[in-house]
Amino acid sequence: MLCAAAAERNKQPIADVLLQCVDPRLPLQALEIASGSGQHVVHFAQQMPRVTWQPSDNEARSLVSISSYIEATKVNNVKPPIYLDASQSWETWGGLQPNSVHLIVNINMIHISPLNCTEGLFQGAGKLLKPGGLLLTYGPYSINGIITPQSNVDFDYSLRQRNSEWGLRDTSLLQALAEQNEMFLEQGGKFFILEFERNLHFCSP
Repeated sequence: MLCAAAAERNKQPIADVLLQCVDPRLPLQALEIASGSGQHVVHFAQQMPRVTWQPSDNEARSLVSISSYIEATKVNNVKPPIYLDASQSWETWGGLQPNSVHLIVNINMIHISPLNCTEGLFQGAGKLLKPGGLLLTYGPYSINGIITPQSNVDFDYSLRQRNSEWGLRDTSLLQALAEQNEMFLEQGGKFFILEFERNLHFCSP
């Protein structure tokens, strides 16, 4: 199994935000895009046992790791992981159907992937989410062209040195992509919570 130190640190803070945004007592369908090691999805499943989770990733080693975490934790509300490349059309996303998902979660992908992955994420969310469904993304962002603190400035520089297609995305870009795909943006620190076809007032972490 893969083990990411960052995932261990942030899995509970992200779960806390999710628990503010959805009612875990309801039988909801959730999709995690870019599940990575699988640490997040099994943790969320343990905290929200009535939510059925569909993990996904585009790397074979991650798919193996996710399956290992599911087996090790014995969670019964996580489906087997599917191959999903966010840069490709949502029709290729493992047979997922339009208007079938209440919640989409995407953690630490946007800044370490080409822009077409972010565009694909928003386009797919606009198709797959039910009315009133939520898209939650987590990661560092540029806000109106400004990156803070200095550690994020340095991080952005290092990402762009590694790959010119990577780097922190600006909130204005995310807002534009949200609106293009019938979603509205709510900002909350490192989180962006997007609700499909409805202004979002009740979820402000």
